[in-house]
Amino acid sequence: MVVNLIKRIIIVFPTGLGLVGNIFVLVHYICIFQGSEKKPMHIILIHLAFTNIITLFSRGMPRTLAAFALMNFLYDVGCKILGYLERVARCLTISTTSLLTVVQAITISPRALRWRRLKPRSAWHILSFFLFFWLLNSLISMNLLFYIKNISSMNTSQIIRSDNYCYFQPHNWIIRWIFIVLMVLRDAVFQGVMGGASGHMIFLLHKHHQQVLYLQTSKLLHRTPPEVKASQSVLFLMLCFLFFCWADCFLTLLLNFSLHKDSITEITQETLTLGYAIVSPFVLIYRDGHLVECRRPS
Repeated sequence: MVVNLIKRIIIVFPTGLGLVGNIFVLVHYICIFQGSEKKPMHIILIHLAFTNIITLFSRGMPRTLAAFALMNFLYDVGCKILGYLERVARCLTISTTSLLTVVQAITISPRALRWRRLKPRSAWHILSFFLFFWLLNSLISMNLLFYIKNISSMNTSQIIRSDNYCYFQPHNWIIRWIFIVLMVLRDAVFQGVMGGASGHMIFLLHKHHQQVLYLQTSKLLHRTPPEVKASQSVLFLMLCFLFFCWADCFLTLLLNFSLHKDSITEITQETLTLGYAIVSPFVLIYRDGHLVECRRPS
């Protein structure tokens, strides 16, 4: 009884905490975006918080219902919609984080560099990237609409131990591997771009640090420019993403090849899967350093 209660708390509490944090960040940057100064970074962070909310809601709802043995009202259609939204939103997370690192790297780059010309002229130019990301990830995740089912549609011989009302049952392994290859290629491309942009930012920040030390001015030593602070926040977000992504991949492989699956490992894997969506808003809140202040446009 106590173990089940702890398990329910571990499943529900981080998801609820992540939803609150992402809603806080979403409202915060929408308020800033309504002001006179509209930066591309603001709309990217709004999109990141929005995709995190979809991820937490779509993945958390079936598991919360199952954990508390609530009524199973999802059926096949509900499971397909939630499973599809979850996959698309998780894929959008890596796309948005990659775009965030690239835009920030371009922003702090010297004007003499050629790729500084790629900097979006306005925040609205970012919307074309979001449209491309939604189309790409929606198509790559299309196979889930055919293979996700509700546990109520299983017959007695198919019933397996599950902490969720929805399950994935592929019928064609060739099609499944085709989509897996596409997802791996997409993740490799976006993580490669993310790594290159992050490396460029680290180089520029190191160069800036050396210049500040050379000036030997106390005021400059204790004052961090907004661009540098924003770059540090983006780099920290990128490290958080890579940590949760690779830790989730490792535990998933471990569970797939393990004969004995204990509840602690499964809960840990579940937490790591949602880890970035839960932690990222609090990284932004901590790095931002102030509460939400909504101001009317001047």
